[in-house]
Amino acid sequence: MFAIAVPAFAFAWWAACYLLGRDPVRQPTGRAAAALMAYAVGVAVWTVAPDSTLAQVLFCAPVLLWAGSTVALLPATLPERRHIDLGWLVLAAAFLGTVIALPQAGRLVVLAPLAGGVVLLWRFRDQVRPPMLPAALTVAAVLYGVTLAVLLLPVDLGAPMLVIAALGVDLLMLAFLVAVHDAMAAGERLRPDLLRSVAGAVAAVLLVGAPAVLTVTVAESDAVTILQFGLLAVVMTFVGLPGAARRVLDAIAFRRDARLRADRSAVLMLAEALPRHRHRQQLPGVSEDDFRRFTHQALDNYGDLGRLMRSPLTDLPVIDQRLRGRLEPGTLEHRALELRVVLQEGVDRLRPAGAFDTTDAWRSYNVLHYCCVLGLDPYARRPRTDGLDRDARRALDWMRRQVPRQTMRRWQGEGAAVIAARLRADLVGGKPKWSVRSGPARADERRPG
Repeated sequence: MFAIAVPAFAFAWWAACYLLGRDPVRQPTGRAAAALMAYAVGVAVWTVAPDSTLAQVLFCAPVLLWAGSTVALLPATLPERRHIDLGWLVLAAAFLGTVIALPQAGRLVVLAPLAGGVVLLWRFRDQVRPPMLPAALTVAAVLYGVTLAVLLLPVDLGAPMLVIAALGVDLLMLAFLVAVHDAMAAGERLRPDLLRSVAGAVAAVLLVGAPAVLTVTVAESDAVTILQFGLLAVVMTFVGLPGAARRVLDAIAFRRDARLRADRSAVLMLAEALPRHRHRQQLPGVSEDDFRRFTHQALDNYGDLGRLMRSPLTDLPVIDQRLRGRLEPGTLEHRALELRVVLQEGVDRLRPAGAFDTTDAWRSYNVLHYCCVLGLDPYARRPRTDGLDRDARRALDWMRRQVPRQTMRRWQGEGAAVIAARLRADLVGGKPKWSVRSGPARADERRPG
């Protein structure tokens, strides 16, 4: 049993950390990571207390989180998306309480939210990328449901730990599909980064997992078993989150040398970005919708140089022109810095003539300049106002009082679409569209006709 439980726990914990390392903010990755961690804890609990209620509930919890990850893969442009997310949250809490109260076989009701999420994904499958995602997720969901039924129903198919390991395989399939979707949505490569992390996970399981199996088998103590699973969790966290782990160690080891920490942080950002950065020859073939999304993401990540280095927009021809003739080579960090300048210039061109105002003509410029370029958060409990000029304070107060968060995101998307049109025109040739779709434009930037 330990020979199966230890690698099942280790790989599930590693996959959860890997997803968090890719993008902890995005809902699909965060919920899928939570599902994997719930399963890993369930494996540890089952090893100590087989067939316990807590272990069964922990194996049911990933289904609810999987349903949340599935609905999070729906297009963000859906008008019902916010209500769907809220509905999943309410249903997940209700079903979790029901699962705790129901008997063993009755806990299979937890599959209902997952079935609903899969149906919704098929309903909007023409807007989901990659196109094979709904079918692959459906297969993985059906396999998990069947395996969970085998575990909870009075069916004797041999060692229960083999059934539990099969649940882990299904969850690893979910993690892979979510990682593929995340990479495509961000315009990044997945294979090099994933292979490096998988190699580290396999090495850690062989070097740490094998001694853990021997220790648990010989000791036959629940305390020792829990300690071994804790050790595995720490090791796999370092493997799945190598950048974050190194930064924590640097903060401890070099706490009195800020310059050394900053230099090492810059090197780590570059090392993390290189395996995930796409080749430049793929940029001209990007669709208009994807190009617009990449531009919006780059504006959202304006203050995060590490994320800008992973953006495919770092290979724009305008950046090549800016770097041409320089003495130092155009590294990925230099390209990201130039992309930041290009984005700032694009935002500045949205600014109408005259003094600061809050009319419709100013809305896209205001939300992009003050929220993305300056990094202000008008919805924070205590917005940062130190060192801001009068216009920035007025803009911050205006957005805080009169602009809802969803409206601000829509205006940012409109402004990002204008900037994307200009950048794409420079890339593929042609006349760019200068005007903001739903707001007045400057006289020299109106579309003809």
